Amino acid sequence: MQKRGFSLIELMIVIVIIGVVYSLVISKIKAPKESPPQPSFENLKSYLLFFSKDHKSVKLLCENECDKCAIYSDNKKLSDLKSFFDSSVEFYRYDYFLGDVALSRQNCFEFSVDGDGVSDQVIIRYKDRVYDYTLYFAEVKVYDSLQELNDAKEKLISDIE
Repeated sequence: MQKRGFSLIELMIVIVIIGVVYSLVISKIKAPKESPPQPSFENLKSYLLFFSKDHKSVKLLCENECDKCAIYSDNKKLSDLKSFFDSSVEFYRYDYFLGDVALSRQNCFEFSVDGDGVSDQVIIRYKDRVYDYTLYFAEVKVYDSLQELNDAKEKLISDIE
């Protein structure tokens, strides 16, 4: 009587199946939990987009003295956030004829990004930096002063004309 063993093909198929199952199980176990980056004015758009699900708009809202903030989507609170700035933050918009124009506001800070990545078209001044969110799909540009921002805008306009 002759003993019959496994063929090389059968052994290879079993090894491939074990490898696939192993990789699926290990990837689920060792998958790092995604966490948002630390919020700052330089990455505010990408920080808020981390919370956007199904291309819904997301808003960061800080009330009173800017000590507590929350992230909302469709008027539902998603997360609380300790503020990374104080109430000295200032908002502006850029006007073609007037340059930077100060905006009045009801809350200490409010900033939103829609599902396509387009944020509020504002300029934020905080401490010694000016953050330009007026470009639709580009990352924020950072300037040292409002004058430097106005000069850059005027140069851009003259380059287009």
